[in-house]
Amino acid sequence: MFIVLLKFADNKAQAGELMDGHNAWLKRGFDDGVYLLAGSLAEGQGGAIVAHGASRAELERRVGDDPFVGGGVVVAEIVEVSPAKVDERLGFLLD
Repeated sequence: MFIVLLKFADNKAQAGELMDGHNAWLKRGFDDGVYLLAGSLAEGQGGAIVAHGASRAELERRVGDDPFVGGGVVVAEIVEVSPAKVDERLGFLLD
């Protein structure tokens, strides 16, 4: 599983112009079953995504397709997490 941090960059002011494309990109990630959660980082720093069911290379390509990344609105950091213990409702993450 992966945590993707999308931290605002120098071109943050372009976010409004690219928001529709970013939202469509997020929707594709959920529709494809790769994104489990998406939300904002505290204090307006950007956003975060929890992803599962894709390889790192696949996720890197997917993240590179985000208009916010391409437009320099955010810088993406992908952190890989290997869950060892989870609540039973998240048992699928141990597969």
